[in-house]
Amino acid sequence: MTTFEEEGSVLTADGSYHHGNLRAALLERAEAVLTASGAEGLSLRGLARDLGVSHAAPSRHFRDRRALLDALAVSGFTTLNARLRSAATDGTAEADGTDGPVEARLAELGRAYVDFAVGHTALLDLMFTAKHADDSSAELRELGHESLLIVARLLEAGQRTGAVRPGDPVRLAQVAFSTVHGLALLAVASLLDDTPLSEATELALEVLLAGLRPGR
Repeated sequence: MTTFEEEGSVLTADGSYHHGNLRAALLERAEAVLTASGAEGLSLRGLARDLGVSHAAPSRHFRDRRALLDALAVSGFTTLNARLRSAATDGTAEADGTDGPVEARLAELGRAYVDFAVGHTALLDLMFTAKHADDSSAELRELGHESLLIVARLLEAGQRTGAVRPGDPVRLAQVAFSTVHGLALLAVASLLDDTPLSEATELALEVLLAGLRPGR
């Protein structure tokens, strides 16, 4: 096997090459292994073999397997939060440059979460498991909580304009997350029968948003 140095080209799982550091390549390959084989299939030695680097090379970035899993969870929450922030604004700006309606932005957040959860099922499971571990890091807990706060802040903004019902925005955000997370779990388990995921997502969001509106 050809060996690629840390700062040079790295052979990816599909046989293509890209430039980047070894840490990023290890995390990318780790998620692929996680998806295919579960956390039990992950080892620093195995990743080193897959990437064509020395067995000792990964230890420059991760002291052990647990550190690798925690870093993978941190990377997952970082990616998820970036997508949620982007979804909260993308495609919803009004002509005057202000943010669009809160409901439209909440719907985009819901779609973004379902897309991530269905596309990264094993990673999301690892993220929540690592976050709720008794010895989880402060960084991991903060990143996990930030996912909730992104939604809570938008709900709070909607409350100020009268678009969202009164109540603790964090609690409302938890309910919103439970709706889209539950839908994603059903989809992954093939329990939606013949209903396309896109249709189920839109219906779930319609029901959720109706429940978030102020009572008349």
